[in-house]
Formats: sequence, structure tokens, C-alpha cells
Amino acid sequence: KFMFVIPFVVTVGLAVSLIEAFWMLPAHVSALGRRAISHSKTQKLRERWTRWVRLKYTRMLVRVMRYPVRYLGLALALFIGAGAAVGAGWVKFQFFAFDPIRLYYVNVNMPADAPLKETLRQTQAVEARVRSELRMGEARSVISLAGVQFTETEVLYGDQYGQIAVSLNPAKPGMRELDAIIEDMRETVTSTPGRATISFLKLSGGPPTAKPINVKVRADDRQELRTAADAVKTIVSRIPGARDVVDNDITGRAELSLKVDVNAARNAGLDPGLVAQLVRLHLDGEVVADLRDQGEKVELRVRAAPRTVVRVEELLDDPIALPGGGTTNLGALLIAEEGESLGLIRHWNLRRAITVEADLDPELNNTLSANNELRAEWEKIRARYPNADLDFSGELDDINESLDAMGPLFLLGVGLIYLILAAQFRSYFQPFLILVTVPLAFTGVTLGLLVSGNPMSLYTLYGVIALTGIAVNAAIVLIDAANARRASGMRTLHATLYAARRRVIAILMTTGTTIAGLFSLAFGLAGKSLLWGPVAASIVWGLAFSTVLTLFVVPVLYRFFMRQRRR
Repeated sequence: KFMFVIPFVVTVGLAVSLIEAFWMLPAHVSALGRRAISHSKTQKLRERWTRWVRLKYTRMLVRVMRYPVRYLGLALALFIGAGAAVGAGWVKFQFFAFDPIRLYYVNVNMPADAPLKETLRQTQAVEARVRSELRMGEARSVISLAGVQFTETEVLYGDQYGQIAVSLNPAKPGMRELDAIIEDMRETVTSTPGRATISFLKLSGGPPTAKPINVKVRADDRQELRTAADAVKTIVSRIPGARDVVDNDITGRAELSLKVDVNAARNAGLDPGLVAQLVRLHLDGEVVADLRDQGEKVELRVRAAPRTVVRVEELLDDPIALPGGGTTNLGALLIAEEGESLGLIRHWNLRRAITVEADLDPELNNTLSANNELRAEWEKIRARYPNADLDFSGELDDINESLDAMGPLFLLGVGLIYLILAAQFRSYFQPFLILVTVPLAFTGVTLGLLVSGNPMSLYTLYGVIALTGIAVNAAIVLIDAANARRASGMRTLHATLYAARRRVIAILMTTGTTIAGLFSLAFGLAGKSLLWGPVAASIVWGLAFSTVLTLFVVPVLYRFFMRQRRR
């Protein structure tokens, strides 16, 4: 859905260009008349260059046609090599490569019992280290917050949360990239003394996505869930390239669980229900009557006199009068257990869940291999947590959804191209000769990625699909011209050579203008774009290689198969 804008704009643009081609362009040529064909030095130079290109190309094509098996085998070897390069991992995979926003957060997570003032002091200490690692002119502003923390999906509130927002100035030549700034300060910032857990959060353009590693650990038992989540975090931290490993479990504050000691209460001559009532009176109190104050209902609550205590256990030292005389401490009638409350209980598909997330260094690992490694390591220890399971989501789900959608879309596009070509050429076979350019385009994209060192991303694959419709143009004009010559009585060999010689300039011009239009975006001449750059780069590299291959492979195939069919 996010990439819908590309095919939509291209479709509208091509539809509008037909108006220019069918109605406006003939009028322009008619108005120019003989002036459209000049005899200037530039025109003579163009004709000389055109003749030289046609002559050189025809000679090379004749040489290729003399040894068709050899050169077709070479083209097939290039295609197989491209597939092997992808399968062997020579082409890196980074399915979601977004343009980073020059803004990042440093998250400071304190223990649940940390007061707001301590969180603020710790956050300011981290801020001081962040400022010390920034160079002159890099930062626009650095702001610290305590009591709130912004994430990509929600806002967290609590005394234990702190965050430093670092806004950077627009990139200029000589300035560090966002990733380089974070990596240079990571060790210094994360080693800040204190009780805080420190992590970094980068923001990026494009649609919102989860982190590359995003797994939900599910279990019904709270203790088993927490232990399993810790085990998963340990596995993730050992994966090459994994960093900023965190989970979304929010630890609650310390709590004191009180239970009436029935035997102690009866020995003291007290009813257990009365002991529970005494506890309520010491804490929240009880409503004993309702009054009216100017028509408004007012509750009369009876409770012990409020006082400030350092530890909640001090409330258990309050004296309690016994029915038979004498006193005892409130704590003597209760069983007290200290523990930790739950800050937030999250569920996923009707079970309690803790989500473990981590970023990946694309130079060291990719999403698919990292998640596969996590699955394999989890299977080794799964028996220790029989009631826990993992639910993978986040970027991996987006990748699988996108890959599942691209297959049918690619086949639909190729099918529509075949139907259009079959209707135009009135042949069920010739469209297959034209569609040979599709694997040639894939070969070109792969070779381009190997040469440039760019990763294979989801948007590169979108570019390959878009390239399918562009790459067939060269084969269409070649076969159309050859068919016309054969219809006029030429032999297949002569028709093939004549069509190739006549159409080579038009093919090179079409390819050249397309590459020229996308060149600056593909190679980042005015600034690199991780989002749109791969789309342009895949079209540029694929079109450049596939055009050269098409100029030789399609004529050879046409001559071979059409000669056989004529016989």
C-alpha cells in the first residue's frame, strides 16, 4: 500500500503521454515542416555517429549469429550466475531500508522503585555524556525528560522513565551520518554510572514498522513468562549484529501482601474478619455513614491517623487492643510477604506476553537469518519452558506479507503483458521471445547490486517488477520490425539483421533517456535515499544490462525459432 504511489503516478504519466504522442506531436512536426530536418554541422555529426553505431552493432550481431549456441550459453551462464549470487548471499538483504530522520532518542529506564528526582538526575548524567560526544555544529538541540518516554507505538508514563531527545542539524558535507554518531557514543553513554538501563531509538521515514527482531514470548504463568523472556533476550544478544535488546515488560513497585493469620487471631481472641477490618482501618479506612452537605452526598470515613513512614512495614508495629486486656502488634496477627507488583499486564492472542525487540546492524546480519537463528536456538531450550511459546512478528511479518504479495503481482503483470503482446502480434509464441527480457533484466539488477554493493531490499524487488514492463520495449520494436520485413518477403536472417540495424538507435535512445532521468536518484548525486534510491538503481542497472543483452539475445532467438517454424 505504501508503494502504491509509484505505479499509480507512472500509469497516469504514461496515459497522459499518449495524448502528446498521438495528437500533439504530429501537430508540432507538421508546424515545423522542413525546418525539422536541418543540414547543420550538428545534424551531420549525428548522422555520422548513427551510421557508425549501426555499422559496429551489425558487425557484432553477425559474429554472434555465427556462433549462436556459444553466446546463448554465455547469456544463460550470466543468468544462472546471478541466481547463484543471490542464493549464496553475495548480494546482501536489507528488506526495509528507510531514510533515517536526523533525530534520535536515548532511553533511560530506571528500576520501578526509583523516585522521579533520581530518574531526572540519572537522565541529566546521561545527557552530559551525550553532549560530550557530539561535535561542534552537529546538534540542533538536546532535551531531557523525566517521567515520560516516547516510543514508536506508544507513550509510557512513570517515575522510572527518562529520555533524551537529540535533534541534529541537516546533513552537510563532512558531517557524520546518524548511525555513525550513535555508534561513536554508544559505549560511553551506556556505561554511565547508575541503576539505569540505557538504549537508543532511531526514527526513520516511510511506513511505521517494528524492529527487525520482534518476538512475543507467551505463557500463562507470570514467573515462567519472565524467565523465558530473559532466555530469549540472552539468545538475541548473542546474534551477530544485534543491539539495543529490550523488552516491553513494565516492572511494578514493591508491594506488601498481607494475609490474616487465623490461628494467631483466634489465640488472641479476635475474629479473623475483625483483623481484616483493622487492616482496612489502618490504610484506606471504612465508610461508616453518609451525610449531606448543601445537598451533596458526603461519605464519613474512619481511618487511623495518617503519618509518614519510611518503610511500609512500620504500619505493622501499630498496637492493637485485645478483648481480654493487653495489646499486641498488628503484624503479630498477619502473615506478611514482600514482593513486586505487576506494572502492566500485556496479552497477545489471549495469553500473557512479553515482546523482545532488537535492532540489527545491516553490515553484519539481516532480518531473515537473524530470526531463523533465534528460532533454532529457542528449539534447543524449549523443553525448559513447556508452557511458553514464541510468536514472531514485526518486520519479519511485513517481509513475508510483501513477498507473498509480490509473487502473484509479478505473475499478474507478466500475464497481462503476454495477453497484450499475443493480441498485438497475433501469435501465442512470439510473446515468449519478448518475455526473455525478464530474466535478462533480473540478471542486470543482480550484476548492478554486485558492482554497487547495494543491498537487495523490498523496494529493489518493486523496481524489478516495474522494470519488467520497461525492458520488454526493446524486444517489442525488434520483433515488430522483423515481422514487417518477413511479411514483405525477406528471409528470416535478412529480416532479423535489417530490423536490428534499423531499431538499434531507437532502443539506445529510449534506454539512455530513461537511465539519464533516474541516474541522479539511483547514484545519490544530490543525496542518497535508502527508500527511493533502490527503486531507481534497480531500473538503471537492470535496463542497462538487459538492453545490451536484448540487442543480441533476442535477434538470435528470433532467427532460430522463426526459421524453425517457417520450415
